[in-house]
Amino acid sequence: MIDFQNSTPKVDHEDKCSGKALYVSDIQMDGMLYAKTLRSTVAKAKIKNITLPELPEGYYVVDHHDILKENYVKMIFTDWPVFAKDRVNYIGEPILLVVGPDKALIDELLSKIKVDYELETPVFEFVNSAIHKTYVKGDFASALKNAAKIVEETYETGYQEQAYIEPQGMLAYPEGPKKITLIGSMQCPFYIKNAVMNSLGYGEDQVRVIQPAVGGAFGGKEEFPSTIGCQLATAVAKIQKPIKMIFEREEDILTTTKRHPSKIMMKAVIDKNNRIQGIQAHVSLDNGAYNGLSGVVLARAMIAVTAAYTVPNLDVSGDVYTTNTVPTGAFRGFGAPQMIFAAEMFIHHIAKELKVDPLEFRLKHLAKQGDLTSTCGTYRDPIIMPEMIEKAMAISDYKRKVEAYKAPNSFKGIGMSWFFHGCGFTGSGEANHIKARIKLVKDETDQVFVYIASADMGQGCRTTLKRIVAKTLNVPNDKVTFDYPDTDVVPDSGPTVASRTVMIVGGLLAKAAQSLKKQWVSGKPAEVIERYQQPDYIEWDEDHLHGDAYPAFSWGINVVEVEVSPITYQVSLKGTWSVYDVGKAIDERIVVGQADGGITQGLAYGYLEVMRHENGKIKQKNLTDYIIPTSVDVPPMETVLYENPFEYGPFGAKGVGELTLVGGAPAVALAIEQAIKRKINKIPATPESIMELLKHE
Repeated sequence: MIDFQNSTPKVDHEDKCSGKALYVSDIQMDGMLYAKTLRSTVAKAKIKNITLPELPEGYYVVDHHDILKENYVKMIFTDWPVFAKDRVNYIGEPILLVVGPDKALIDELLSKIKVDYELETPVFEFVNSAIHKTYVKGDFASALKNAAKIVEETYETGYQEQAYIEPQGMLAYPEGPKKITLIGSMQCPFYIKNAVMNSLGYGEDQVRVIQPAVGGAFGGKEEFPSTIGCQLATAVAKIQKPIKMIFEREEDILTTTKRHPSKIMMKAVIDKNNRIQGIQAHVSLDNGAYNGLSGVVLARAMIAVTAAYTVPNLDVSGDVYTTNTVPTGAFRGFGAPQMIFAAEMFIHHIAKELKVDPLEFRLKHLAKQGDLTSTCGTYRDPIIMPEMIEKAMAISDYKRKVEAYKAPNSFKGIGMSWFFHGCGFTGSGEANHIKARIKLVKDETDQVFVYIASADMGQGCRTTLKRIVAKTLNVPNDKVTFDYPDTDVVPDSGPTVASRTVMIVGGLLAKAAQSLKKQWVSGKPAEVIERYQQPDYIEWDEDHLHGDAYPAFSWGINVVEVEVSPITYQVSLKGTWSVYDVGKAIDERIVVGQADGGITQGLAYGYLEVMRHENGKIKQKNLTDYIIPTSVDVPPMETVLYENPFEYGPFGAKGVGELTLVGGAPAVALAIEQAIKRKINKIPATPESIMELLKHE
């Protein structure tokens, strides 16, 4: 619990009596108040007037008038308000907080607040571009002039909800007259710290952020907790008491960020030898009401346009469109799942159009070491996909099943996706924006302490990163301590996102541990600080999306077998087989756990998880309406890890977390496609959409 007698309060992350991890909802403080949010009930309007009820003693309203400096949440852009001021742009937009000691009375007060709106016409279509990006490779126009055949298709994907076990929540309290501490369910402590400093106008020593145990995130706790942090910090600055705000599940689903819906148009130029000479693509992403991280999500999607293949000529563009819907944001894969789905389906459909064997066609275009990437960087490291593909086909009996399921009424199918994922921040993000720092400290007892900002939200980094340090130092694991991050104590090693934690932060820890090992004297304290330095070969032009987008790539194969009911059109998964190149697995059990969870999310994205809005209001508002996989839906899984060490990763490790999701949707869609003998261009491929395809040729 929290020690309030200490002038520098700290969080113990385990209940000393039970040994249970403590989440933010478990933490109690003397005199603690609760906050709930008044939210917009309309998609677009001017706020004409707000009528408040009489507030009992000890109850408060906190809104934009209480912001001390900037009424926006500091992300990449400055368009996302902490509190709505004179207008609202989506259903669920926060207008104010009601704060007090009794939650029931807070609810009653919220019900009595009247907001007068002047309604405006909301926009739900892709018409208002907020961000536009383009890049080229080679000369697509020349390739087009020499085309023997042109194939064009459009692909669509929907929302996906992170569905973490623990909903969004935070506790903020005053730590002295002009210092605020925040404890919450998060991925990026320094994102929250910087956002709160910006809104309050506070200095670095006046805002402290502590991560307790976190019950899942998947990107959903990357940028969104900064909004809660700014709201609660504003409330604490006004009221000077501890305040907690924990979302109920429905509030969480209705109002927090989701995966961007997309529409991707692809045009391929084929020569007389049945080789793809060029691709022209346009990516459209639904931004929701505010930009958030959408520009980076768009870039990540565009960069993945050729997936695991090499195409010499590209003309790629994309737009993020503003709509009057809940803002979209970070989700495991960060734009790649949308594009990998489109790219994998497209190359299969091209092969069918050309009446050639899809496997041979894809192998002919598979990327090789030394090839240029989509953005004219270079694949410098060995690409071992051919042997990985052979292994995946062997363990899944792929070739036999492909032939067997060609029968017209089998209603069985098998699909195989090939994919990659760039490790770390796109382009110059690590070197120019994050500038990660880590610290190792050895005390006089030879205990080593890890000081980093990396958050463990269930993915196991507290185990993996400790192991990297312990193995490098050649000491037992229990001689290394890695506590949850506290921004008053740890340096900014960057956010826990972008498949960067093990490769980037772990790489820094390994270097620091090597330095510490050289100066190790038993019983003598020592300290090492390590800063990130970009490999010399990385060159990146952010404006033109040109050069080496990532220092390394992880690679993967997913094979999925399905059976579709000819009566209900329900899809049953019969098995999945996966092969991954993640460089080197530091802890194989953790990697396989990440793989099982990742492919499950990817498969569900492809055939199960449905989320739509109606006039701006999300229709699936709880985990009864929004269906995620249960143990009944998960088939037997087999996962094989190949070693292909990366020079700059700790012990050769590369990224894992996102890679294992991005191939699931196309694999299951291709399997369903074979089972129903119809092309699939839109996911999720639900029983309703399968029925449409079967009933309407």
